[in-house]
Amino acid sequence: MTAANPFYTAVEIAKQAKAANAKLIVTMACFYDRVKDLAENGVKIVCVDFAVEGCLHFSVLSGADESLAPVVDFSSDDVVALPYSSGTTGLPKGVMLTHKGLITSVAQQMDGENPNLYYHADDVILSVLPNLTLFRSYN
Repeated sequence: MTAANPFYTAVEIAKQAKAANAKLIVTMACFYDRVKDLAENGVKIVCVDFAVEGCLHFSVLSGADESLAPVVDFSSDDVVALPYSSGTTGLPKGVMLTHKGLITSVAQQMDGENPNLYYHADDVILSVLPNLTLFRSYN
């Protein structure tokens, strides 16, 4: 999973999508023009707000039969997310985050006394990506 900056141009998004080997892009209708050419290369485009010609609507995903989803084997060392750096020393670069790395980061936050965190062992924490600034705290 990777998140693209909404200020990126179509060329910048295409470069990132190619580097990430994107199969699916979830976007808003107002950004569809920036990603529509990727559909010619087999990338599925899903709009979350309005139905746009040539784009699937989010309701297609939300109505899918979960039992048809394949079981995927993965290693803790597999890349789970590919956020892009800000590119302060050049063009933005993908930062490979593994399952183990993200779990370790959460475990470090949970372990010990931190008066700013009010998590408990039984809490379930939902992270809705992309969040370009918060998610980068894991880099």
